[in-house]
Amino acid sequence: MGLLVLKSSDIAQQHLIIFTRYPEPGKTKTRLIPALGDVGAANLQRQMTEHTIFEVQELQKTTAISWEVRFAGGNSQLMQDWLGSDLFYHSQGEGDLGARMARSLAHAFESGAEQVIIIGIDCPGVNAHILTQAFEQLHTCDLTLGPAIDGGYYLIGLSHLIPELFVNIDWGTDQVLPQTVNIAEKLKISLAYLSPLADIDLPEDLPIWEQTQNKKPK
Repeated sequence: MGLLVLKSSDIAQQHLIIFTRYPEPGKTKTRLIPALGDVGAANLQRQMTEHTIFEVQELQKTTAISWEVRFAGGNSQLMQDWLGSDLFYHSQGEGDLGARMARSLAHAFESGAEQVIIIGIDCPGVNAHILTQAFEQLHTCDLTLGPAIDGGYYLIGLSHLIPELFVNIDWGTDQVLPQTVNIAEKLKISLAYLSPLADIDLPEDLPIWEQTQNKKPK
């Protein structure tokens, strides 16, 4: 079976993009390698991606959305072998995180989407309820942000492309959220917030994932 390529006809008014990385040992979740080892960290990347996709599929049961997986590392065939041939995959491409997010947003808006959300896979608290809330906020706001407790954000959603939000940001630091909000305020764009949630980036964050797993129905 050939790889699915996302076309304009596949894009709904509400479009969601998942940013993840192919779980190659030694190249993903590197800050967790001291606690989990290369393979353990890659396995966590795999599990957290699958958890995020499950929540998006739950959202699909109640909300008309389209969605895609934007990946780093690996290739389209490896992603398909991992997550199945019925999803849309696209490489994140070159550049820093801001450039990659801006590019993916531009593609979605150019293809006809009216509200676009990007999430990563590092925050297991992201669920169908939060995603529903984010899309609802975009009906009345330009920008919605899900603050991460570490100072970044776990979700960004836009009702139109605002490329300025993705330049001159110190990605990977606790300044990401305040810098983004500062740009939004200077541009006088309307902004809504979601509930703050915790990312899993460091060994001390691992109990959050264990709690998420314990809440799953057996």
